Amino acid sequence: MGPMPESRPYHHGDLRSTLLAGAERTLRDKGAGALSLRELAREAGVSHAAPGRHFKDKQALLNALALNGYDRLARVLEEADDPALPLQPRLTTLARAYLLFAIDNAELLELMYARKHDPESAEQMAVGVDRTVGLLGRVLSGAQQRGEIIEADPHHLTLTVGATLHGTATFTCGGMLGHEEALAGVDHVVHLLLHGLKPR
Repeated sequence: MGPMPESRPYHHGDLRSTLLAGAERTLRDKGAGALSLRELAREAGVSHAAPGRHFKDKQALLNALALNGYDRLARVLEEADDPALPLQPRLTTLARAYLLFAIDNAELLELMYARKHDPESAEQMAVGVDRTVGLLGRVLSGAQQRGEIIEADPHHLTLTVGATLHGTATFTCGGMLGHEEALAGVDHVVHLLLHGLKPR
């Protein structure tokens, strides 16, 4: 017998996962504009109509990619978080984990924050946001309760810290900061967040 023919990427009827994996590769290599359900079907070796059983249109596919992204980011942050650490090293560890995720998944992170998702997926997106941004909020809220940071509006504090971390990630992914430089500077960014710019 000759060699077995190369197997198709679509196995065991798990077409949805196959399409999502293909979509993420396209997103990473070519951007969201290049995504096409028809092209993903061709790559998976199924009919052009087959993806319709899982995604009614391209937007539904983008929503699913974003939700997957939130789930993965949440796992990364939850695994990195160490409640036993003092606040500054704890936040530094979370910030570094976020930055590493951003560097590895720049296009996906941009999609996650695009806010162009269907109303149908709004509730799922909110859950994803709560598992990621919410984790940061809970860390800050706990620090407030212990008197480690100021008694300000917790939502505003979370927004400020989150915007700083995401801004650093955006600058890094956009090439304004080198990856090594950004990762090395995480400690200083968190220090500035906690202690401010004014001289003591």
